[in-house]
Amino acid sequence: MEKPSLNLVATSTNPDGLFPSAPKKTTKTYQSSGQTDSFFKSVEWSADGTTLFTSSSSNRINTFVLPSTLLSRQDDDNSPLTLTPQSTLYLPEPTAAIAPCPYFALEQPSTQCILTASTDHPIHLHHAFSSQPPPSPSQDDDDDSTVGFREHQQPRPLATFRLIHAETERYLPITSLLWSFPGTHFLAGSTNCLALFDVSRPDLGLSDTPVLTIKTTGPSSRHKSGGGVVGMKGTVSALAMQPLGLGDYGGGGGNVVAAGTWTRNLGLYDLHRAGACVATWNVSQAASLAKIGGRGVLQTVWSPCGRYLVVNERESKGLLVYDLRGTHRLLACLNGRDGETNQRLSSDVFPGTNEEVGGFEVWAGARDGKVVVWEGVGMSEGSVEMSYDFEVGARGSAVGGTAMHMSGSVLATCSGSWKFPDDEDDESSGSESESESGSESDDVESGTSSSESGSEEDESRTSRQQRGRARPPQAVVEETSLKVWSITAGNMAESGHQEVNEPYET
Repeated sequence: MEKPSLNLVATSTNPDGLFPSAPKKTTKTYQSSGQTDSFFKSVEWSADGTTLFTSSSSNRINTFVLPSTLLSRQDDDNSPLTLTPQSTLYLPEPTAAIAPCPYFALEQPSTQCILTASTDHPIHLHHAFSSQPPPSPSQDDDDDSTVGFREHQQPRPLATFRLIHAETERYLPITSLLWSFPGTHFLAGSTNCLALFDVSRPDLGLSDTPVLTIKTTGPSSRHKSGGGVVGMKGTVSALAMQPLGLGDYGGGGGNVVAAGTWTRNLGLYDLHRAGACVATWNVSQAASLAKIGGRGVLQTVWSPCGRYLVVNERESKGLLVYDLRGTHRLLACLNGRDGETNQRLSSDVFPGTNEEVGGFEVWAGARDGKVVVWEGVGMSEGSVEMSYDFEVGARGSAVGGTAMHMSGSVLATCSGSWKFPDDEDDESSGSESESESGSESDDVESGTSSSESGSEEDESRTSRQQRGRARPPQAVVEETSLKVWSITAGNMAESGHQEVNEPYET
């Protein structure tokens, strides 16, 4: 089994895009070195494979159009291309999900749309390429997440879709979006429900409320009083549509949605039958037997053939693979990934390229700056160790986004995470002060009373606690980057491995 090689062809280290952040008043040395407070969170390919969509921790959605000559560039120094976003969308609040148009085409402006779901806001349909000029950063703002937003008029959304709680009239949190082919409708996941919206003709001003609401929980038939609850309880955090199989283009396939919740529940829903629930189950027992941990489903991914379901959890050391051909049983556990973090670490699948192994491939980001690959998934049961891995980010920088191009020859990754270096500084300074106070207490004169030394220790301890409350640890971003890699077959030589790592070593 030969390990392919990755060659870095394009990169970007600007998660803020066309909206630069103003420096905070408490500037530090890491800010003077050109690093920012934000990082890339996720990356997705457009339907035609020409454009990348990224989201950042600073509430920005960047659109990168890759040149057609990306893989055929001939440079003397063989340096990667520096990517510049063609458009940046500034959201008012953080977003947990974005969904590009499933029939996006670079030559057709009418298809260049993207759905966004911000906190305490309705779902918005935006044009991917904004014509508005970027705002000028305001130095008066203490919070750089809203720099220039008030004085810059964002383009009006093309359409608005609302999911409102009936009793309180508040916006329900949208934690997942699914906009799949043919693109006439999209699905939104929220607390204990799925909402189906019609997006076929937003220019006609049709209803902005769901055409179908699917309750994922309901009263148990064994309890007449309705005290028991059955179904998939929890906030729907992951959605995936079953891909069309061979012979299914007449309408018999591609209708089952796999949904996951933060409470570690999974559910299958048939949209062709008004969202009827096919099956629900919990993954906690399977993850416990596999000893991989987990604290909530963040992603569900169907295999290219539509027979298997890959379940990706946060704070998990592996991925679960279920066989959904009738029994819905656990088939395998993919081990070997460092994923014990609350940060989203996405994964992607691709049809197997190794004819001897068969099955399909799973590419997943890890917390230690690597992308882990499993080959032949679906062909073996039980514990499956990784086939190989790649260093795509600085060590200790989590790879939050992993997206494989439809051709299988290009991989897009994004890395970055927050760190709190002041925690270690405070601990070291605290231990030093305690040791110094201890040594001083040993050298005091015999006439000094124990009450005085005790009061001094209490005062120093109180001052340290007050100082800790007044100045909380400052989160820093040591490394963040968006990288595009070309994949070539064959074993990777040691010299080539070092050459690939040079651009992002810190």
